[in-house]
Amino acid sequence: MRADYPEARTMQDNSSPFKLAIIGFGAVGQGVARVVQSVPHLEVVAIADSKGVALTPDLEDVLARKRMGKSIANSDLTALDVIRTVDHDVVVEVTPTNIENGEPGLTHFREALKNKRNVVTSNKGPLVAAFGELTELARAQGVALRYEATVGGAMPIINLIRDTLAGTQVLGIRGVLNGTCNYILTRMAEEALEYDQVLSEAQDMGIAEADPTYDVAGIDTACKVVILANAFFNRQVTFADVNVIGIEQITQDALQLARQRGFMVKLIGDVQELTVAPKLIPLRHPLNVSGTLNAASILTDTAGEITVAGKGAGSIETASAILSDILSLMRERD
Repeated sequence: MRADYPEARTMQDNSSPFKLAIIGFGAVGQGVARVVQSVPHLEVVAIADSKGVALTPDLEDVLARKRMGKSIANSDLTALDVIRTVDHDVVVEVTPTNIENGEPGLTHFREALKNKRNVVTSNKGPLVAAFGELTELARAQGVALRYEATVGGAMPIINLIRDTLAGTQVLGIRGVLNGTCNYILTRMAEEALEYDQVLSEAQDMGIAEADPTYDVAGIDTACKVVILANAFFNRQVTFADVNVIGIEQITQDALQLARQRGFMVKLIGDVQELTVAPKLIPLRHPLNVSGTLNAASILTDTAGEITVAGKGAGSIETASAILSDILSLMRERD
């Protein structure tokens, strides 16, 4: 059964389509192409990957070509040419995250905003490298920069705080923000397995990368802490400001001792403290989620503590968060 999208359904039949350019066509970009096909009034006018650009693409065709390892290109344009010259409403920027300098995403963001394009992204790199610059540029140009998908995948947190909790003051945010680490720690604790064994298992299953450093060293979680700190606490911080300890040194003895005392060990990102470190979490605490799930607890002045959980990774899950931002922009336009 096709999903129902009220924002798209309520548009007038003669409304102009909401035009998207997808920049980056890896797993997440392909996920976006899949989910937007079922949404009325959304039109993908261009897709760019590292090998070229497809203009007015047939989505099923370009997805098939990617599966077969073929080029999707049908033009001589570059990604920057698309951003500057092709008529569209939203740049969906989903190139790989680079926390060193944010590139190539940072250049894509800047060009899109300068050309008065809305930007929706799952790419943490540019936001970690230049959050203040980019948000100010978006304000100055009168366009939106949306990034729900950068922090929790399908787990809603940014729009939850910005919209639903708009009447509260957020006092703190902390959470389990990396599914790979959570899977490893869950398996180690529940099955009495050693770190190296579970990491190898996670790599075989595609849960962990061949080089897992970005996840297990806490780098990914630290990037999410930076984004949340800048978005909701006006901290103007970068990755270098976060004190980071990963999970590589967690031992089986430590996990079993914690369980005997009624605790689980979780890698916790604390936005207020700007820390990422393994912490003891009570077994019955809502942050004690299993497997690849993410969870975040938001402490507010009037609503108390609110905890949300959901899948923090996966192409379709991340694409669903991107789609929520796109539909919000569509609703604002119409």
